[in-house]
Amino acid sequence: MLRVRKTIAAVLALAAVGSTSAAARGAEVYAAPRTVPELSAATLDARFRATRREIARALATARRFHDEDRARVLSSFLDGNRRFLAFDPRGGGRAVEVIGDLRGADRIAVVVPGADNTLAVFDDPKFVGGDGRALYRQAGAAAPDARFAVIAWLGYRAPSMLSLRVLRTDDAEDGARSLERLVAGVHRVNRHARFALLCHSYGSVVCARAARPLASLPVDDIALYGSPGTTADDAADLGTPARVWAGRSTGDWARFVPNIRFAGLGFGADPVSSGFGAVRFDAGSGAHSGYLRPGSLSLRNLALIALGRDAEVGRA
Repeated sequence: MLRVRKTIAAVLALAAVGSTSAAARGAEVYAAPRTVPELSAATLDARFRATRREIARALATARRFHDEDRARVLSSFLDGNRRFLAFDPRGGGRAVEVIGDLRGADRIAVVVPGADNTLAVFDDPKFVGGDGRALYRQAGAAAPDARFAVIAWLGYRAPSMLSLRVLRTDDAEDGARSLERLVAGVHRVNRHARFALLCHSYGSVVCARAARPLASLPVDDIALYGSPGTTADDAADLGTPARVWAGRSTGDWARFVPNIRFAGLGFGADPVSSGFGAVRFDAGSGAHSGYLRPGSLSLRNLALIALGRDAEVGRA
């Protein structure tokens, strides 16, 4: 219990720093996004165009207020033929990018990120957009003929590591509802594709909360990696017919997180423990933020999970 009290005290201290920093950023200057078409096969291209217009509108705001970091990121979103299903510039921001042919894919992987993911770092190699592109390239190298797409999903308010929210499930519950809507919408676009959810760190809590509502949709695989726990006692408690995978690299600090849940704080059982009942995959020796680093063993195995090539996945 002493270790637990010290952990909670440290997080509370960090939360105070995070709250002060947030207050210093001032009032919201970005407008709420306009309504975009409901996601379906018939509206997909219109949805891409509408979201692109919202990004351009936010870019104009960023330039008007000299928000150089945001302007840089939004400019990159408009480069080339990048396509986004959703976008919201308010606060830390939300963005949902499609990589590959969503209509023609047989397998679709959704990358669900953890704490500290925001628009400002979306394209960085260690965050959700960079991870999505690395996964897509690895899958292409492993299976050049596969019809495969990736969705880099910053579709919820990812908590800051410097806040008490990172120990609670509030953001995960909101994220789970958003994730369910996304998968249901993409299923309307492509009725034959099978899904894999790749869930990093706090994103594993999001996926755990979404697993039962998604049980009626074609989600074949849910991979939890770098997870602090999910609030579930074991894999069966997730209430999903999907195969549940779990992996943790030997260099991941998440192995030191106490696997407790008390008074609404913490996430309980460790998904890589033998008692949890997940299929454990070899996640290599990288850092907490390096699971989808190009050339890593964890990226190779996560790409095979995403492709549905279960027999080839290296086991822990």
